[in-house]
Amino acid sequence: EGRPLKDEQLLETLEIKNSKLYFKDLGPQIGWKTVFLIEYAGPFFLYPIFYLRPGLIYGEGAASKPYDLAVQLALIGWTIHYGKRLLETLFIHRFSHATMPIGNLAKNCSYYWGFAAFIAYFVNHPLYTSPKYGTNQIYGAFAGFLLMEYGNLVIHCLLRDLRPPGTKERKIPYSNSNPMSILQNFVSCPNYTYEVGTWFFFSVMTQCLAVVIFMFLGLYQMTVWAIGKHRNYKREFKNYPRRKAILPFII
Repeated sequence: EGRPLKDEQLLETLEIKNSKLYFKDLGPQIGWKTVFLIEYAGPFFLYPIFYLRPGLIYGEGAASKPYDLAVQLALIGWTIHYGKRLLETLFIHRFSHATMPIGNLAKNCSYYWGFAAFIAYFVNHPLYTSPKYGTNQIYGAFAGFLLMEYGNLVIHCLLRDLRPPGTKERKIPYSNSNPMSILQNFVSCPNYTYEVGTWFFFSVMTQCLAVVIFMFLGLYQMTVWAIGKHRNYKREFKNYPRRKAILPFII
């Protein structure tokens, strides 16, 4: 139950005396970047099938029903979100670990791919009902969705700039000149905060229970991750500022 050693540490520098080292075989490995690309590519390509080929999913009669405005913007928003994730994986993210056990791939893909089909099925269904407050609700929530997406991108770029290419250097993240980065001064993981905000506005825009379920499950999982990262920040940096983990003034 001890802390794992970092990959770059050498045994001869650890001054281990009268201690036991435990080795765990994690089995075949796969690159983190590869895992991210596969798990995000699924939703990116799977969701549009329900929109573009409704007859294939719901039957021939579904193809003649016009799409609601919320359904059209949902497709645009979904494509923006997962397209952005794919591009960030390729060009922005710098991973602390090179690989993970290949068994994680099936688990991660089941979550992302499964929810993509679950949400797409109901949002694009021929019986889908437009949100209660009409275009004001739809356009307002879509604007909030885009703002959260931009904030998430700003934080990812901020975190990338903390770590020089080819290194595993860690620093305390602070906000920069971009106003969307101010949230970094209130929580340790503002990228998760913006991610939750993204799905909150997507839920309001579509008014779909499947999206709400996805949002709350994501909030739970990201809260667990954020608390762990927040704890590690405080352990690693003695001068770490007072912040919450994911929700300002709350968690």
